[in-house]
Amino acid sequence: MSGSPHVADALKGFGTTIFAEMSALAASTGAINLGQGFPNYDGPQEVLERAVEEIRSGNNQYPPGLGMPVLREAITRHQRRFWNLTYDADVEVLVTAGATEALAGALLGLLNDGDEVVMFEPMYDSYMACVAMARGRAVPVLLRPQADGRYAFDEADLRAAISPRTRVILLNTPHNPTGTVFTRNELECVASLAHEHDLVVISDEVYEHLVFDGASHIPIATLEEMRERTITISSGGKTFNTTGWKIGWACAPAPLLDAVRTAKQFLTYVNGAPFQPAIAAGLDLPDACYNNVADDLRRKRDLLLEGLRHAGFTTYKPEGTYFITTDIRPLDPHGDGVSFCRQLPHTHGVVAIPNGVFYSAEHANEGRHLVRFAFCKTEELLNEAVERLCAGAR
Repeated sequence: MSGSPHVADALKGFGTTIFAEMSALAASTGAINLGQGFPNYDGPQEVLERAVEEIRSGNNQYPPGLGMPVLREAITRHQRRFWNLTYDADVEVLVTAGATEALAGALLGLLNDGDEVVMFEPMYDSYMACVAMARGRAVPVLLRPQADGRYAFDEADLRAAISPRTRVILLNTPHNPTGTVFTRNELECVASLAHEHDLVVISDEVYEHLVFDGASHIPIATLEEMRERTITISSGGKTFNTTGWKIGWACAPAPLLDAVRTAKQFLTYVNGAPFQPAIAAGLDLPDACYNNVADDLRRKRDLLLEGLRHAGFTTYKPEGTYFITTDIRPLDPHGDGVSFCRQLPHTHGVVAIPNGVFYSAEHANEGRHLVRFAFCKTEELLNEAVERLCAGAR
C-alpha cells in the first residue's frame, strides 16, 4: 500500500490501482463491471484454437528473449500491411508482457534521473508510475474537450512543456480514456517538436484497430523522418479480446529497441509461449475480421452512449477505443467522480471508473466530475446496465 513506510519515495502516492478497487466492488456487490477495460466475450476462434494447439503440442517452456520468430515475423507483416512500416524482425521487434511492459521497458531503458517525459492527460494510470520507477519526471499537457466533443491539446501548451531536460514525448492514440484519435495535424505538431528538440517519441497504439465513424489511426512513425525516433507499442489484447494473455510488442530502430530490451529482460524476461503463435495467427487474419471487430464495438458504443444520455449523463462521443467519458454533474451537482463511482454499485448495480485517476495532481480538478464507462461487453450486458442506470436505485 502507498502508506507503507517501506515503499520507495518514487512510488509513494500510487497505492492500489482504482481498477482493483472497482473490480473488487463489482464482485462484492454483484454489480455489472463497466469499469475495467476487458471484454466479457471471446475473440476469434482461430486465435483461441491456435493457443490450445500450442499448449497440447508442448509449447509451454521459455520462448526466446526477443519473442518467438513466428510472432515477430507476423508483427512485421502487420506493420507493413496496415501502416506501410517496415521493420527487421530480428533486431527491430521485441515481444513483451503486454503493452504495459513495453512502456515500462522503454522508459526504464531510456531515462536517466531527472529526465522529463511530456505526456498528454488524462492518461492511462500506469504512465505516471512507470516514469516514477524510471526516476524521471512527468510533465503533463492537458487534452481539453472541444465544441465537437473530441479532446485536443493546445500547441502552445505542448511547446511550453518542453525543457532542456525533456527526453521523451509519450503519445497514446487512439487515446484512453477520452477515445480521441489524434489527427494528422496534431501528430505533425508532435513530430515537429520532437525533431526540433531531438526527442524520442513513445507511441502507445494498443487501440489501433478500434476506430469508428471514418476516423483514421495514423502511426506517428509513418510521418516524415519519425520512424528513426519512435518506439511504437501495441498488443493483441484489445484487438483479439485476449487481455489476460498479456502479449504485447515494441517496434523501433535497433538502437532504440536495444534500450527497451535491456530493461525488459530484467522484468519478466519472457512470457506467454503458447499465446505468441496464437496472436501471430490473429495478426494474419483477413481485413474483414478487423473490420468486424470495429463495427461490433461501434454498435456497442452507440447502444451505451444512448443509454447514458437517457440516464441523464452528459457524454463525449469517442472516435476510438472502447470507453465513453461522461460528465456526472447533471446527476450529481457536487461532481465528485470518486464518490459517485463508489456509490454507483450500491445504488444502481453498475461499476465505472472516475476519470480523476487519469490526471496529475496539478490538474486533478479537470477530471473530478468525469466518469468513464467501458462498452466492450455483450449487448445483453450493456442493455442490462442501461436499464439499471435508467431505473434509479434498486
